[in-house]
Amino acid sequence: HTVDITDYQAVHTAMQSAQERLGPIHILINNAGQVSSQPFEKTDLDLWQSMISINLSGTYNCTHAALPSMLQAAAMGTPGRIIQIASTAGLQGYAYVSAYAAAKHGVIGLTRSLALELARKNITVNAICPGYTETSIVESAVANIMTKTGKTAAQALEALANRNPQKKLVLPEEIAQSVIWLCNSNSSSVNGQAIAIDGGELAG
Repeated sequence: HTVDITDYQAVHTAMQSAQERLGPIHILINNAGQVSSQPFEKTDLDLWQSMISINLSGTYNCTHAALPSMLQAAAMGTPGRIIQIASTAGLQGYAYVSAYAAAKHGVIGLTRSLALELARKNITVNAICPGYTETSIVESAVANIMTKTGKTAAQALEALANRNPQKKLVLPEEIAQSVIWLCNSNSSSVNGQAIAIDGGELAG
């Protein structure tokens, strides 16, 4: 199903349709996200609400729609896994993306609160917090840097990669492998964590 995750009713309808076709929900990966860069004084209410709606309320909508099915399955013995794809911006501040950072901090808070609430119900809740990763979001960031600074695409990409102590972008495959690990039955004691995958950016 293709669905606008900011539309509460549409998300619930899509989840119900998926369950009718495929059965109970065991794993939910909240991966949709968007970032827009502006200085705070130029961050108008529309931009603010857009970042909150997509990155935080969208996570709420999907989790709220999936959780009843997950709880039923978990009660019958099939563990549930909720995994949020957050960001290092959920763990520290970044200039010029205040709305995005606020939303991702909210996702981390939601993750930790749900982890405690569901800890005895056979469901774990964790977040993956990537640094700059080779995705369309980075492509947008490169374009933005080029427009505002006059740097070439290569220079803009290098500037982003330099945020990572390993001097490279994170690969999507690295995020995917971390998600797979969290879904594994051997990860049942990993709960309420915000796992940074950033080459050590937040280490010091």
